[in-house]
Amino acid sequence: MTPMPSAVARALERIDRLDPALHAFIEVWPDEALAREREAVARRLPLGGLPFAVKGPSGIRSFAARRLIAAGGVPVGATSVPGPGTHWQTWGRGAHGRTVNPWRADRTPGGSSAGSAVAVAAGMVELATGSDGAGSVRIPAAWCGVFGLKTTNGLLPSPDRSGLASAGVLARSAAAAEPYLRQVLDGHETPATAPPLKMPAPVPVPARRALPLPLPLPLPLPAVYSEDLGFADVDPEVAAVVGRAVDRLVAAGTVRLVERDARLLDPVGAWTAVRGGAPDDPEAVRVRRTNDERLAALLAGGALLLTPATPNRPHGHEGPGDFYSTALTWAFNLSGHPAASLPAGFTGDGCPVGLQLVAARGADLRLLAAARAVEDVLPAARRPPAR
Repeated sequence: MTPMPSAVARALERIDRLDPALHAFIEVWPDEALAREREAVARRLPLGGLPFAVKGPSGIRSFAARRLIAAGGVPVGATSVPGPGTHWQTWGRGAHGRTVNPWRADRTPGGSSAGSAVAVAAGMVELATGSDGAGSVRIPAAWCGVFGLKTTNGLLPSPDRSGLASAGVLARSAAAAEPYLRQVLDGHETPATAPPLKMPAPVPVPARRALPLPLPLPLPLPAVYSEDLGFADVDPEVAAVVGRAVDRLVAAGTVRLVERDARLLDPVGAWTAVRGGAPDDPEAVRVRRTNDERLAALLAGGALLLTPATPNRPHGHEGPGDFYSTALTWAFNLSGHPAASLPAGFTGDGCPVGLQLVAARGADLRLLAAARAVEDVLPAARRPPAR
């Protein structure tokens, strides 16, 4: 009987077969990956050779990737990010060309964690690392129909000096993201500067207890739903898809809606000032302070905030025009709250829509538990048709 291919071998086969059409990867490391898998299995490391992808050319040296490697995860390649000259755009460029949305090739997958979302959605890897400075994990997660989590700002090391970007993960589901949190969140230490290697050696992992991921939360979960946070111009069909998902959660007894004011100040000017190195700009300070106060009241008592992940559906490859795809995500990069996007359904033209969940700062594990409860009720994430 022919032995079943290993998890890494299966991942590499899918990359070889699917990536020429999707363009999710900029590099693939088959020999190193298979060698790392053998070592992880032989040493009985916790992740046991789990294949994952890293975001962009520097992703292999990120804190999260190094912790996953140390626990027996196997990086199989680096995924696409926006190319030179398009740093603000929401698409990526892989080794074979422009990264495409796996559901509709004429649309962008979102970004900047573009290739990571596509690789997960197409089943090329189990999970992928990402980073999120304005929605760069949650937007591609929403538009590719997968789970994406932005951790609390400052919880994990980040090279972003503005403080806006934080580490994140993309996975088929909230349940599939648990290995990432187990290995990355508990007892972390800032690693020494990584050597300039394509596949660096694992960083030492201190002896530590297993991360106690929370038991299922008591239901229903208190939540506030806002279609637009008081300022965003939301596509009516996107709003309708998310609204139906919220109605389903309420009907199932998973969520109990509470009446609280979910209006925030539009963060566009404040985010731009902070990103431009002017965090003390008086207007930026006012917007951040006001929104922090409103979010504290809104999320009091463990309540969640539910919104569409994006105000729009995936746009074409020519770009978003004057539309801010980040309108509903970047407020939480300014405030630092953890936030996730879960698949909520599809628009009539076949584009995935994301439901955003936001929790109090530092409540990343509770957010994951809430996301698991939510995804138990919503339709299971589908895999896009192979191209």
